[in-house]
Amino acid sequence: MGEDAEQGYDNLSPSRIKARGGFTATSFIYALVALENMGFVANMVSLVLYFSYKLYFDLSTSANTLTNLMGSTYLLSIVGGFISDTYFNRFQTCVIFGTLEVLALAMMTIQARTDSLLPKPCGGKSSCLEGGVAVYFYTSLCLMALGVGGVKGALAPLGADQFDPKDPKEAKGLASYFNWLLLSSVVGSSIGVTVIVWVSTNKNNHNWWKGFLITAVATFVGYVFLVVGKPFYRLQAPKGDSPLSRIAQVIVVAVKNSGLPHPESCSELYEINEKDSDSTGPKIAHTEQFRWLDKAAIVQPNTDPSPWKSCTVTQVEEVKILTRMMPILASTIILNTCMAQLQTFSVQQGYRMEPHLGSFQVPAASIPVIPLLFIIILVPIYDRVFVPFIRKFTKNPSGITQLQRVGVGLVLSTLSMSVAAIVEVKRKNRSLENPAGPISLFWLAFQYGIFGIADMFTLVGLLEFFYKEAPEGMKSLSTSFAWISQSFGYFLSSVFVDTINSVTKRVAPSGKGWLHGQDLDRNNLNLFYWFLAVLSGLNFFNYLYWATWYKYKSGDGENGVGKAAVAVPEAEMIGSLPFLKAAAAEEEVSKAANGGGYVVVEEGNRKE
Repeated sequence: MGEDAEQGYDNLSPSRIKARGGFTATSFIYALVALENMGFVANMVSLVLYFSYKLYFDLSTSANTLTNLMGSTYLLSIVGGFISDTYFNRFQTCVIFGTLEVLALAMMTIQARTDSLLPKPCGGKSSCLEGGVAVYFYTSLCLMALGVGGVKGALAPLGADQFDPKDPKEAKGLASYFNWLLLSSVVGSSIGVTVIVWVSTNKNNHNWWKGFLITAVATFVGYVFLVVGKPFYRLQAPKGDSPLSRIAQVIVVAVKNSGLPHPESCSELYEINEKDSDSTGPKIAHTEQFRWLDKAAIVQPNTDPSPWKSCTVTQVEEVKILTRMMPILASTIILNTCMAQLQTFSVQQGYRMEPHLGSFQVPAASIPVIPLLFIIILVPIYDRVFVPFIRKFTKNPSGITQLQRVGVGLVLSTLSMSVAAIVEVKRKNRSLENPAGPISLFWLAFQYGIFGIADMFTLVGLLEFFYKEAPEGMKSLSTSFAWISQSFGYFLSSVFVDTINSVTKRVAPSGKGWLHGQDLDRNNLNLFYWFLAVLSGLNFFNYLYWATWYKYKSGDGENGVGKAAVAVPEAEMIGSLPFLKAAAAEEEVSKAANGGGYVVVEEGNRKE
């Protein structure tokens, strides 16, 4: 692990901390993200074709297999987050799970190259996989999901650790870090959906093994960059105290003490004195929300405090913070369900459209390069022009709050699904009227472009939100919530496809569901898109309620500070609230006398 990692970031001398981290360290992470996403995103948008034309899955099985794979991948990010918060540091976690990812890509390359590991056409079945071929195939997918998911749970927080949010300059760097993380991902993805997808689908889908090989090599090189950058990283040692155990302790003790009355004053709740505490993290002040959890901090008479008998106020407040995050996470699931359609049905739409740009044949799965190119242009403009300009008015290091970014993305996702429905009607009508003259593939650029911008706002907003708002010792676990939202979105897509097929089959005169079979011209994909558009619109209003209800823990949200009262380091509070700077000089003697205490913010009233 290394001496520094064993000591932990908080125990390093300031000079050694300053000598590491920053954008020099994150440049190695950006390299990994770009190289790894070359293959990951290429697979996201093209595997549905591999399943259909090499493994002989039908339309809905191909889509569901991909969405289940993606859902499992993002869900398993919580494993990487948990391990990097508890057992290994984030760097080690990335290397361990990265090895599994490279192994999975190697297995997929071998299967695509070896005829004996591929199924034979079976006609009429939803899947032609069976026996050892099926075992090999699903083993490679499981390793892929575990490897990629584990890395996602630890990599973004590893980069964020390279910036100290208490330093005003580094706080701005942290806000920019997430934007540049997205940019590096998009640059790699652009290469993936053009070069790798073209290689894979070239020669009538016979070159898939070459695409997988390029992906495996690029991913391996990416992890080499990550390892080479180790001397530049600020590595935080895991706390050793399982965040899941801490959460479970609060819930169990609160249930055990459910029959006890609430104390008259929150000062009667149990908290460890800072001088007696081994923790370097700040104590969190008591809040009034979710008061039933406060019973976990009641010490029963004649009982000595112990982890499964009583919890500290700080530990209880950590659970409250995570609980407040849950409605935000849930409100973004529908957006990710919409994204799943662009990687499945939209790709299959493109396969039935005119693919030529002049004399060059564009693979259907390469259409997502259009929104990616938009994002490559927009991210630098957003980070270097918009954020500094709006920061002058909001005094927020990120320009606008993370939840405002997410809200913009939700609106755009609704618009994207509406456009997708209109384009599908046009495609289907032309295909039925003139099968030999389909509309251009580039009609899909509208829905892809709008959703690409939506993803730019939403993903970065969620990553920054979950990282900044997370309790100390739960940064990786909390950041994985952004990926869990995507996971649930993919799983919900599979549920919607199966459910809508089942329901519409019963009511349709033809006896076939909206998404039955492989022929899109005989399906009603446009109605499915409209269903998602309406659902997304309703979900936006649900999100507005919860975003207004949520109070940022450190006072840098749109509504300032309020119900989520938290003990914030005083220097950080002054840095984020400029009007306190004038009072800082007058309070300096008082601060020294109190050992540099914390500013406690509760219900919009600032107290010391």
